[in-house]
Amino acid sequence: MNGILLLLGLSVFINYIDRANLSVAAPLLQDELRLSASQLGVLLSAFFWTYACMQLLAGWLVDRFDVKWVLAIGFFVWSAATAFTGALHAFTALLVIRVIVGAGESVAYPAYAKIFANHFVENQRGFANSIVGAGQSLGPALGILFGGTLVAHFGWRPFFVVLGLASLLWLPPWLRWMPRTAATGALDMKQGPGLVEILRHRSSWGTWIGHFCSNYFLYFLLTWLPFYLQRERHFSAESMSKIGGATFLLAAMSSPICGWLSDRWISGGATPTRVRKTFMGVGMACNGLFLVGCAAAPDKLLVVLLLLAGASFGLVSSNLNAVTQTLAGPHAVGRWMGAQNFVGNLAGAVAPALTGILVGRTGHFYWPFVITSVITWVGALQWVFVVGPVEPVVWET
Repeated sequence: MNGILLLLGLSVFINYIDRANLSVAAPLLQDELRLSASQLGVLLSAFFWTYACMQLLAGWLVDRFDVKWVLAIGFFVWSAATAFTGALHAFTALLVIRVIVGAGESVAYPAYAKIFANHFVENQRGFANSIVGAGQSLGPALGILFGGTLVAHFGWRPFFVVLGLASLLWLPPWLRWMPRTAATGALDMKQGPGLVEILRHRSSWGTWIGHFCSNYFLYFLLTWLPFYLQRERHFSAESMSKIGGATFLLAAMSSPICGWLSDRWISGGATPTRVRKTFMGVGMACNGLFLVGCAAAPDKLLVVLLLLAGASFGLVSSNLNAVTQTLAGPHAVGRWMGAQNFVGNLAGAVAPALTGILVGRTGHFYWPFVITSVITWVGALQWVFVVGPVEPVVWET
């Protein structure tokens, strides 16, 4: 399954470049379309309207049908929509195409969870999820680093077109190499619990709210960091690319290391409860601590704190989904993960829009940084105290 794991890492790498590309182009878009900060916030959050709302359907689809084809169809939709973005010239059209990109990408994480729950055992899931976590951070890293440079030299439209068309090259090896997932179809739906039964477990609420809090941190940086560095901190486009890219690059580098360490710890005899909760709690507490310091830090210290925040995010991204995969088990992971992603990705709708409103009213990013940090600390409490023992739930059905 090593080849499949690499393809999954590549798919989420592409996935997150497509989420971050609009933030890279945001300053040019604002000038070209004469957008206010609030309008820009709405445009940056539009992706998450359908992405979050379709998570429940996506979870059902990966439990009901062969995950190989569900992911392939979603991948085609979001890549084609990304390429088409480069041909658009109106705010409304861009809003609609971002909604379509969100619909296509909605199948990704329920599909990853389904594959890992069926094909990887407990002491392999930390590293397996860390590859997805690395792709999640590497996408924005290279998207901001190279995308910012390309947009500065050639404009934002060629960046979207080339990125979308090149991404389609992922599909042939996926369709050829990915095997059928054994437990799919009507039998899997009958063996697993319904959403109502999942809702009865305290741990489901802990993972869902905790995921929302970690995503708020991620999407705040993903959508507004390039704009913040250029317009408030007055870094050049190339400096912004290096700082923003390095922040996510450190997250990508730390994720596999943390995933490997967590698996080694479990293999050495520690319980998944102790290991996963330690990584989640420490990671999210550090995320909030480093980010709140950015609110008033001078430029040099700001860069250091951003890099530390990126590195500490690797503790979170390598273990977050592993908790859900263990709790839900192979017959419920699609529906649990779909519901969790629905709640978690509401952060993508809230964080960009709320930040745009606050920046529009105050003219600064002080309060967005503080609010994001507080939400991150609330998430740490969810993972440590609300989520129960990290062990498979015994379902009534």
